[in-house]
Amino acid sequence: MAEYNEDAYKLARKAYIEYSCPFERALLSRCVSCARSRKLNLAEREAIACGDPGVREHCLTFYQALHENAQFALKINPDAPWPFGKEIRAQCGGVRGLSTALEGAADEATDIAATVLQGTAHFGDTADFPYSEIMRAVVHYEPRKRRS
Repeated sequence: MAEYNEDAYKLARKAYIEYSCPFERALLSRCVSCARSRKLNLAEREAIACGDPGVREHCLTFYQALHENAQFALKINPDAPWPFGKEIRAQCGGVRGLSTALEGAADEATDIAATVLQGTAHFGDTADFPYSEIMRAVVHYEPRKRRS
């Protein structure tokens, strides 16, 4: 059986995806959605690319702010890599928490880009988002259980 060449996959991914989505894991886990995302298949794996580079900058800023604010809430060492489960909690819970703060639905139909743009229009800068409320959603978000 042939083994996967992870380096070759990463090179192909980098060449094929011009704008990666910062919320790729949330989209792949289907806890939220995004109308601007494009699903791709690379080497028998699913990947998500962003179809709107202008909006991606807003999403990236929110993603970075989520990580900065969630370190304490999820008890993560700033120097350590993020475990998959905590990354999912930050991404899914963060987007849903922002949607709740905007008095919108907080479910798998929540559109990431639309929510971030609506948040920017409502609160102003990404730094002004209500992170205390968003962090409550991050902490309480429960990822799907594995099938047995």
